[in-house]
Amino acid sequence: MNSLDWAVLIGYFAVMVAIGVWSHKRVDNVSDFFTAGGRMPWWLSGISHHMSGYSAVMFTGYAGIAYTYGVTSFVTWSFPIALGIAIGSKLFAPRINRLRSRLHVASPLEYLKNRYDLKTQQALAWSGMLLKIVDVGAKWAAIATLLSVFTGISLNQGILITGVVTGIYCTIGGLWADALTELGQFVIQLLAGLAMFFAVLAELGDHGGFFGVWDEPELQGHAEPLVGPYGTVFLLAFLFIKLFEYNGGMLNQAQRYMATPNAREAARSARLSAVLWLVWPLVLFFPMWMSPLLVESQKPDGSDSYALMTEQLLPHGLLGLVIVGFFSHTMAMCSSDANAIAAVFTRDVAPVLSARARAWSERSGLIAARVTTVAFLALSMAVATQVNSPTFKDIITVVIKWVAGLMGPIAIPMMLGLLRQFRRSGPTAAITSWGAGLLAFWLVNYPIHWNVEGGVPLQYQVSIPLAVSLVLYILIGRLKPEDTPERDLIIERLNTDGDGAAAAVPAQASGADDTVPTAVKD
Repeated sequence: MNSLDWAVLIGYFAVMVAIGVWSHKRVDNVSDFFTAGGRMPWWLSGISHHMSGYSAVMFTGYAGIAYTYGVTSFVTWSFPIALGIAIGSKLFAPRINRLRSRLHVASPLEYLKNRYDLKTQQALAWSGMLLKIVDVGAKWAAIATLLSVFTGISLNQGILITGVVTGIYCTIGGLWADALTELGQFVIQLLAGLAMFFAVLAELGDHGGFFGVWDEPELQGHAEPLVGPYGTVFLLAFLFIKLFEYNGGMLNQAQRYMATPNAREAARSARLSAVLWLVWPLVLFFPMWMSPLLVESQKPDGSDSYALMTEQLLPHGLLGLVIVGFFSHTMAMCSSDANAIAAVFTRDVAPVLSARARAWSERSGLIAARVTTVAFLALSMAVATQVNSPTFKDIITVVIKWVAGLMGPIAIPMMLGLLRQFRRSGPTAAITSWGAGLLAFWLVNYPIHWNVEGGVPLQYQVSIPLAVSLVLYILIGRLKPEDTPERDLIIERLNTDGDGAAAAVPAQASGADDTVPTAVKD
């Protein structure tokens, strides 16, 4: 990087902070901070949903998969995400919006106390927060890895720089700042992605052009959709995982649906995000598929290939723009995750831990939300320094094995609890499926993995916990139905639109009192 690239990068950071400061004026209470007061237009929600779904891991971990295996990086990652979100636009997005518009909650998990019970809500809240700390830690490590390639600064310095800038704008501006910065980041990464795409196209003339390049020895097998550990079982498991994860199971995407004015707008935002996930990653992945022709990775997993290619092909200025594109993805995801976890802690966890938290005023609640956001970012940055340790191994291991493997047991009770078809599944089904899923993850990744020659294949490491949780949630619901009139009424409020007194179920503070809201009883 030279002075021109640094100017682009510093200018980007300044704009992000300025947006956060401007957004501060739009945040008057906790609802504004966590759900934009339900005033976010569908197109902004859709772009925000898309941008908050991936990070610099795409340009490191998934770039390594593209470098090694080719198009399977798209077939087994962004394609199932696009399909999952498209399904979720009908199945989940409208219902998640009604959590805010009809139950008047500000956290995606806030409704679980009445849908199941306090114990289930707390189990999902704590495990979800801990998983998100690890997940976001991997994102900080990914962007710091890229920054170190271009600037030579250490990983810890890179983590600190990106974390502090993200913390400033998302802490003072809340979800409005997240969405508006993500809109700007979308424009930036659009320009950066196209610059890289055309730069690589210009290099393909000596290799047979766009169509003939696939015959090059370095790309043998790269056109196969399912190769290596990324086979049919992995694809199907990933589709189910992403169906739950990207429609709200990992919390931050749920907020985008909740932020729209109504259920119809939430569905439209999901469809826009699905289209973006189907089309845009093709532009981003193409240079990665061509990377074996143009650079030789210095890392065994190929995770530095995209950064090396960027340095080689782009002039200064455009190089800075692409680096800004890396930052835009990471900061979008990490800021949205921080906001979601702050919502879960202040709305679901803190009131259970402290009687004082149950009596917070609007101002006190807003201060607590901002303090929690800072604390979450600090913890995730601390984890980021350990991502390449023996515990986690590397970035892609964290993202695929840990996050994908653990997400299912956490998300299934939350997501399926929204649907009428699973109304019989109550607290016993929810807590059992959650606990058994976590146990299955531990078994296939450690005791069983150590005793199987070559280890348990990756597709089973991520699919077995999900399958165990899903089967138990449905089976226990059938064998021990726990539907009650109060729980049924909550589900009806989430599955239908309409007016009437019963539709307006008031929010319930997530405290020690485990009663059902009066409007639900009536």
